[in-house]
Amino acid sequence: MIRKGIILAGGLGTRMSPLTKAVNKQLLPLYDKPLIFYPLSVLMLAGIKRILIIVNKGQLNQFRKILPEKNNLGISLEYKEQTKPAGLPEAFTIGEKFIGKDNVSLILGDNFFYGQSLTKILKKSINLKTGAKIFIHPVKNPNLYGVATLNENKKVIKLIEKPKKTNSNFAVTGLYFFDNEVIKFTKKLKPSKRNELEIIDLLNMYKKKNKLKAELIGRGGSWLDTGNIKDFNDATNFIATIESRQGLKIACLEEIAFNNNWISKNTINDAIKFYGNCNYSKYLKSLIKKR
Repeated sequence: MIRKGIILAGGLGTRMSPLTKAVNKQLLPLYDKPLIFYPLSVLMLAGIKRILIIVNKGQLNQFRKILPEKNNLGISLEYKEQTKPAGLPEAFTIGEKFIGKDNVSLILGDNFFYGQSLTKILKKSINLKTGAKIFIHPVKNPNLYGVATLNENKKVIKLIEKPKKTNSNFAVTGLYFFDNEVIKFTKKLKPSKRNELEIIDLLNMYKKKNKLKAELIGRGGSWLDTGNIKDFNDATNFIATIESRQGLKIACLEEIAFNNNWISKNTINDAIKFYGNCNYSKYLKSLIKKR
């Protein structure tokens, strides 16, 4: 079972410049919350309570202001600094001590997931004992992403990064579940032409051992990559539409913790004091009035 998760919130965010010159991309506002809230909410929906956030060197204090280690979420938060981005798999060597002998989940700090069946899929997936699991989503332009090709039995038969031509439209999203062998496999990786460790190469190691599974996020579910300004704005508009229409909040961390019985009404009141007089606090107040 997976009880630990890593959020990779480093990177230079060059495609979001000049917005990211002074602030880490994952702290920019995605509608009414910092971007980092959204991947964190995915891990919490899965039931994962021990979480490591990897950030750029010199940016720890920025994150601690909004997500301190001593928090009102009922979870254990740790931080590690990344000196220089060297590819997604580096998260497992940076977090080797944190992972220990356990299995682990990795989610990218700029990925957004939404859907009615999402929690059910996540709860099922944390039961992973061996191997690795990727989460795939149909996209219009697969050449922009890592792409998975499946056979008629929904088994992954091919993985390729940003193919020029492909018969598959299944993008590999930024959410992964791994057994503990991920540390050993990562140490065997060699840098690509970009001089980075590639997540596709790591996944192919599992595929060669017939230990890679894929979970489809199909219709009714959404995955958005907020890596550039257009995609970031699209995600903001999507969230704004859902929240204003339904009166609910996406990625309200305290609500998830409360529903999981990780925190009490008193803790939510502490969170309200922490955030101050804002719409997010008003939403938290409405939660405890309903109980």
